[in-house]
Amino acid sequence: MEDASAIFVSLQPRMLGMAYRMLGSLSEAEDVVQDVWLRWHDTDVGKVDNAEAWLVSATMRRAIDHLRLARRAREEYVGIWLPEPVLTDGADAPSTPEQLHEAAADLSIAFLTVLERLSPDARAAFLLHEVLEAGYPEIADVLSKSEAATRQIVHRAKKQLREQRPVYAVSGEAHRHILQGFVDRLARGDLEGMKALMSESATLLGDGGGVVTSVPEPMHGADRITALLFAATLRYKHDLRLELATLNGKPGLLRFVGVRLESAQSFDIDNDRIQRVYVQLNPAKLQRIAQHRVAHLQ
Repeated sequence: MEDASAIFVSLQPRMLGMAYRMLGSLSEAEDVVQDVWLRWHDTDVGKVDNAEAWLVSATMRRAIDHLRLARRAREEYVGIWLPEPVLTDGADAPSTPEQLHEAAADLSIAFLTVLERLSPDARAAFLLHEVLEAGYPEIADVLSKSEAATRQIVHRAKKQLREQRPVYAVSGEAHRHILQGFVDRLARGDLEGMKALMSESATLLGDGGGVVTSVPEPMHGADRITALLFAATLRYKHDLRLELATLNGKPGLLRFVGVRLESAQSFDIDNDRIQRVYVQLNPAKLQRIAQHRVAHLQ
C-alpha cells in the first residue's frame, strides 16, 4: 500500500491540474481527486497495468460527472460565472495545477472561461488530447465511446474553441510591464493614461456570485471600464491597496480594502493594449488566495 500511496502522491499534481481545468474550481478539483484516492485505496493495484493511465482516466470520469452536476447549478448562478483564480507565484504559492509546469495558456482565466462553452465530454476529450496528448483509443475509453465518435468530438471542440477563443501573443515580461504601467496610472488617478493602455473595444467581465455587487453582463469600451476600475480609488481612498501577483500563470492584480481581499483581476493583453479584464469578486472564490496572503504576511 505504501507503493500505491507513493504512486498516487507523485501523480496528484497532474490529476489536480486536469480536474481544475475541467471544473474551473480548485476546491471542486480537490474533491474529485479525493474521490479518486478513495477508489485507488480500494483497488488491487497489483492488477493495474498502467497506474498513471488508471488514475488520469478515473480523474477525468469523476470530473465529467461532477461537471454535469455543476453545470446545472451554474445555470442558476447570479450574474457572470468566472473560474476560481489560483496563485501561481512559484515557490511562494500553495499547491496548484501549475506544478505541472505546462504552458500558462492552458491554465489562464481566459482559456478556462472559453472551455465553459463545451459539453463535459467535449471538454474532457479536448483536454486529454491537447494537454495530455492522449491518443484517441485512451480518450474513447474514458468517454465510453467509439474511437470514431471520439475523433469527431475532439474535432468539433477544437473548431468551436478556435472560433471563440481569441489568440493574444504577448510575452510574460511585456504583459507585466503593461499591467504595471496601468496600475501606476491608476494609483496616480491618471484616467487618460489608463485609457491609453486599454483597447477601445476592451471588455470587462465580473463575478460577484450574487453576494457582491458586480456588472450583470459584459461591459465594453475603454472609457466605461477605466471609470469603473478607478471608482474603487475614489470609494476606498487610502484603504485601497493594489498588489501584482501571478494568477493562473499570468501577471494579474489583487485589490485589497484594508486587509480584505476585495477582488482578483486577470488581464488579456495584445498589441500593447489591455483587451479583456476578468474581475473575480465572489468571496467564496477568493478565500484560498486571501488565506494564503494573510498567512504569508504573518
